[in-house]
Amino acid sequence: MPESETDTEAMSPHVVVLSSLFPSARQPGAGLFIRERMFRVGRHLPLAVVAPAPWFPLQSLLRRFRPGFRAGAPMHERQQGIDVWFPRFLSVPGALKQFDGLAMALGAWPRLRRLRREGRLDLIDAHFAYPDGYAATLLGRWLEVPVTITLRGTEVRHARDPHLAARVRLALQRASRIFAVSESLRQVAVGLGTPPDKVRVVGNGVDLERFSPLPRVDARQHLGLPADVPVLITVGALVERKGFHRVIELLPALRQRFPGLVYLVVGGASPEGDWTDRLKRQVASLGLADAVRFLGPVAPQDLRVPLSAADAFVLATRNEGWANVLLEAMGCGIPVVATDVGGNREVVASADLGVVVPFGDADALRRAIEAALTERREPGVIHAHACQNTWDRRVEVLLREFRSLARAPSRRDASRAEVGHA
Repeated sequence: MPESETDTEAMSPHVVVLSSLFPSARQPGAGLFIRERMFRVGRHLPLAVVAPAPWFPLQSLLRRFRPGFRAGAPMHERQQGIDVWFPRFLSVPGALKQFDGLAMALGAWPRLRRLRREGRLDLIDAHFAYPDGYAATLLGRWLEVPVTITLRGTEVRHARDPHLAARVRLALQRASRIFAVSESLRQVAVGLGTPPDKVRVVGNGVDLERFSPLPRVDARQHLGLPADVPVLITVGALVERKGFHRVIELLPALRQRFPGLVYLVVGGASPEGDWTDRLKRQVASLGLADAVRFLGPVAPQDLRVPLSAADAFVLATRNEGWANVLLEAMGCGIPVVATDVGGNREVVASADLGVVVPFGDADALRRAIEAALTERREPGVIHAHACQNTWDRRVEVLLREFRSLARAPSRRDASRAEVGHA
């Protein structure tokens, strides 16, 4: 029997992504991991994005002291054929964060209401539990649509905040489904009282069309690097959390053992901050001008060049959910050194792939980097692990969940059924 029009619509629910962290022309590097994931869903389901941007009347004054702070976004963009809106919501910098969830919901409400009326909203998919997930669950109630929330790492900090923990807990309680990018974040949700069977672990993936190895000699020639020196690399936003400074402080000792060692720093400012000048001052104070190369932000499609030029990748991060960049480095066949936070141990799942060290243990980090530069690991094994973690595998799970939730009766449908039965 052919599917009815209603069945076809239910199998292709209109998904609206809600996230305050999303790329735009003004902040092209913000939230790339969200776009990578959800635009792949958009190849199979109708998709739109509402990315509320925090705003405060005097925030332009703060940019005089913090360049790049809240750079803002255009009201609307078309990205890869998908509509992305950036409505503003009131948010006081550094204060009253307990009201951001409600303010975000109110700021996004006009656009989502319009999408609902146009038949372009059947499910809200939020990223980060607070304020985004909390706002999404309010909007889901107002518009009578299911809500999913993806946990990405900030939940660990928010769960310890007495002003925000209750709001995180309420968002998880109200959501129809919780996705966690790592098992460690799933445990955070369960620890907040979420039923275990409500949480699915759906990690981030890797795009092997972009992240595959190039010949090392060619990659180094492209960057002007000697062929015979050890090369380390870190890719990420130049902020305190990512730990570039923790690697730089080890370089004098590492260069005693590995003369000529070069450290590639790839990244730039992000909504989280900008440590570029601070890192450059640190390099100068340690006399490492010839050892550290700041390559600035590099487009995702070009990252495999510096990654393929390196002997090892290091991420001395303080907090992560699921660090895509670890898989991207593995896609290029290089071993990784990472701190034991968030889902890093889940990504670096065996000694064949690299080493995971305790956060804050500088000696352990140095020894792990030395081992990564001296111990032979098979690039083919490392690349094969990346092949087991492609985006396609993740998207299959998301599509099943979204379609299942869309088929479930909504509160509006249930109310109508009760009235008809009466």
